Parts: sequence; C-alpha cells; structure tokens
Amino acid sequence: MNPHADGLPAGLDPKQAHVVAQWQTERPVVCCRFDPQGRYVFCGLEGSSLQRFNLGDGKPLAYAGAHESWVFSIAFSPDGGSVWSGGGDGRIVVWETAAATPKPMRTIEAHQGWVRALGVSRDGAILASGGNDRLVKLWDAKTGAALRQMSGHSGHIYSMEFHPNGKTLLTGDLMGAVNEWDLASGKLLGTFDAKELHSYNGGQQVDFGGVRGLAITPDGKFLAAGGLYKATNPLGAVHEPIALLFDGGTRKNLKTLLTDGITGGVLWRLRYLADGTLTGACGGSNGGLLLFWKADAPKDFHRLALPNILRDMDLHPDGLRIATAHHDRHVRITRLDARKA
Repeated sequence: MNPHADGLPAGLDPKQAHVVAQWQTERPVVCCRFDPQGRYVFCGLEGSSLQRFNLGDGKPLAYAGAHESWVFSIAFSPDGGSVWSGGGDGRIVVWETAAATPKPMRTIEAHQGWVRALGVSRDGAILASGGNDRLVKLWDAKTGAALRQMSGHSGHIYSMEFHPNGKTLLTGDLMGAVNEWDLASGKLLGTFDAKELHSYNGGQQVDFGGVRGLAITPDGKFLAAGGLYKATNPLGAVHEPIALLFDGGTRKNLKTLLTDGITGGVLWRLRYLADGTLTGACGGSNGGLLLFWKADAPKDFHRLALPNILRDMDLHPDGLRIATAHHDRHVRITRLDARKA
C-alpha cells in the first residue's frame, strides 16, 4: 500500500474503478480471496478444486485431490502461509499458500452438508466454520482439533466475520439472523435482526435469501449485512439486492442501503474501503455490478458494470484492487484508481 499522509491508499477513487486483468478457470467460479501478502488470488470452483493465480503474471496453479464437491469458502492465516478451503462435501482442507506442488496438509471432516463460511481469528489461533447443518464450529488453526461447537441458528449459515475486538464472532444465516458469539465461552451474546433479507414463497415452498455478506468497520461501530429482498419469484431470480446497516454496539438497525433499478440481483459480499466507503458485490439476472455507498447516504453513488454475473469478491491488502468471481469461468481484477495495471 502507498498511503497519503491521511492513511488512505494513494489515488483511491471508486469512480475510477475499471477492470485491469481477467483470467479464465476450468469451471465457473464460486468464491475468491486474496492472500494476506497480496501475492495471489485463490478461486473456489464448481468442481472439486481451488485455482491459484499469481497477480504478477497471471500464472495459474490447481489445488486438487482433496474435495469431492464444489469449493464454497476460502480463508487464510494472518501471515498468509496457510489457506483453508471449505467444500460441499462438509470437508475443510488446509494447504500451503505458496506451494509449488500443492498437497493437502490436513483434512477436517467438519460439517454435515456444505461448508458455506470460513474465517480465521486475527491472532491466527482459531479457525471458524459454518454450514448447512446450522452449526458454528471453532477449530485450533494449527492442529485442526475441535475447540467448540455453537448452535442457535435456524437456517443455513452463509457468512461470518471476526469482530475487530478479537473477542467475538459474527455469523449470518438464511433466516436473516446475525448472531454474535463470545469466542471464549461459546455463549450467544445477542442477535442483529436482518429478517428483511429473508423471504418465504408459499407457492414455490422455499425459504430464500439470507445474510449473504457481512462487513464490519475497523472500529466495530457499524455492521453491514447484505442479501436480497422483494423476492416475488425467488427461483426465477426476481428479487432486488439490499444491505442493512446496524449499530455495532446496540445492534439496532440504522438504515437501509438501497439499489434502485436493479430488479434481479443479490449482494453476495460487502467490504469497507479505507475511506469508509462500503462496497458491495451484486450478481444476478441484471448481470455483475460493484456498488459503492458513502457512510452518510442511503443510495449508492457509483456502479461499475462487469462483463458477467458475479458471485463473490474480495479486497486486496493494498486497498485498491478488488477480485470478483464470475459464472463465465473468470476471475477479474478491478482497480479503484486511475492506474491501468
């Protein structure tokens, strides 16, 4: 990162956002994450493997042979040395991030059903996971040993974030609940009510939506939860993206962040930029979009249309690059400044 005196990345300007690179994978891309050292972007595929791309030259490398289903989630150790993948087989696998010939270092038979969300604590000691069995589980990040299991969700767990205070974990589910857990005791401390992100369609007999993305400000004062609403035809992808903003201390809903004119989309992930801008990755029948909101406004101030439906995104450690995962078998890199590469 090359910051100004005010601590912001030099040149940061979402209105300058533009795609600077794209790399094709062998299958549609489900999720993507940058490693903490900013060397690579990892992609989980509609297959049984991870794909690693070197950001310097775009060179790909497959991490294969450990999963038996799609890879839905990715997390890293804080030093970037290890990467975890979570699959639809209920399995978590740990790999060496910079491996020349990737081989599984350890496998955890973690959940009954899909492992939807993974996270690692800021001190690198705890790996957290959540999935379709509605359970949140904590693991020793070094040994893979089970530490704790928390129950309290009534739907699939889609998202999680470790709180900046280092003491609690936030997890979001299908039914629109964001639970805050005490890491030391496993006690449920409280719930953010995001039920507006959940829909039930009696005709199609489906629960739909959920807390697909979570982002918390570095000071912990605000929590954003993203997903969809107005799901008049869930299976037909007729629904609108939406985000809710909460007070991180009182857990009260402060405002709704709108996405006027997008009639088919979901906010799959949210990230805060260094200047306080909230960024959302929107994908659906309206295509792929990166949306940007200022802290004091309910409507997005800028949109970047991307070439294909997106399903996930991540913010690079430099604060200026965003990776997006796409259905057309590409991962794309967008810059938030005027640079061309």
